[in-house]
Amino acid sequence: MENPSGSSSRLLSLDAMRGFTIAAMIMVNFPGHEDFVFPTLRHTKWNGLTFTDLIAPTFLFIVGVSITLAYSKKRGAPKGALYRKIAVRSLKIFAVGMFLNMLPDFNFSDLRYTGTLHRIAIVFLVCAILFLNTNWKQQLGIAITILVLYWLALTTIPTPGVATPGIGKVMLEPGANLAAWVDQQYLPGKMWQGNWDPEGILSTFPSIATTITGMLAGRLMLLPLSPNEKSNSLLTAGFATAASGYFWHLIFPVNENLWTSSFVLVTSGFASMLFGALYFLIDIRGRTKGIAPGVIFGANAIAAYVLADILALLFYLMPIGSGTLNHLAVTALSQTGMDPRLASMLYALFFVCINFIPAYLLYKKRIFIKL
Repeated sequence: MENPSGSSSRLLSLDAMRGFTIAAMIMVNFPGHEDFVFPTLRHTKWNGLTFTDLIAPTFLFIVGVSITLAYSKKRGAPKGALYRKIAVRSLKIFAVGMFLNMLPDFNFSDLRYTGTLHRIAIVFLVCAILFLNTNWKQQLGIAITILVLYWLALTTIPTPGVATPGIGKVMLEPGANLAAWVDQQYLPGKMWQGNWDPEGILSTFPSIATTITGMLAGRLMLLPLSPNEKSNSLLTAGFATAASGYFWHLIFPVNENLWTSSFVLVTSGFASMLFGALYFLIDIRGRTKGIAPGVIFGANAIAAYVLADILALLFYLMPIGSGTLNHLAVTALSQTGMDPRLASMLYALFFVCINFIPAYLLYKKRIFIKL
């Protein structure tokens, strides 16, 4: 399998992991029918963890690894030029996120200023600058400090205007927690859930910690260790991190909407173990069969994500006869006796394949769109 960069030093495992993560993101974002979805292909309503909840933190973990690999040799370069490039890239990603939020009717009076790309843009900006100015020990210390302070803030600071239900009871309910209150006071525009937003202000801080865990994994990949030692270290560190998150969950629940500290540890641990396993299989053992779709999606990951939102206007919103294409397809499959949830998932996979076509054409022509 050819590397997108043409360089033998590039990690195919990371490219494939990035691409399959984007493909999974597209699949769960666009089910064939919103009413018929397997539980694990939905986000958890509040506390808990599903397959879908793993996708966004895994991508941020990959962003962290990529920051380390991309900027480790540029620490001695003039920082002014690097800062400008980082800031411009972040602004581009944020601007594209705003464009997607305006689809399809461009209603500026009901505009949301947060979202997946917005969070990626902010976290990339902060973590890239952080990487250029700190060592790994300082990065680890910052991540730990963020997670501990976030835990203390959400569990000890009473939410203004919300009656405390009793001594020792944690205020972590939807819309009634400190993160929601901060968004209600300072977040402009529309919030995803009316009075709170899963990509709001306070929850962005622990998402920075998620990306720092990826930066630390990237540093491990640059150490003078044997490939097997790197793989084992990723697996071991991942297991220990996920286990720590599980025990923290007992007093601070795993929750993607709040991006709790326990959620950071559990999902970063998962991402590290996945990276370690893929690195062992693909880069060490050379088992590249079946990874081509991931590498191709990964070569233009953000572009594929954006294109999916645009193509969804045709495949999910444009009226065709008595309904839209996705509803007609799911209805037709369900009438054959198929479980509607399976029919919905198959249509989602079909849509992923539709998005693969332009990604493949870009890859074949060696066009790599870097926002």
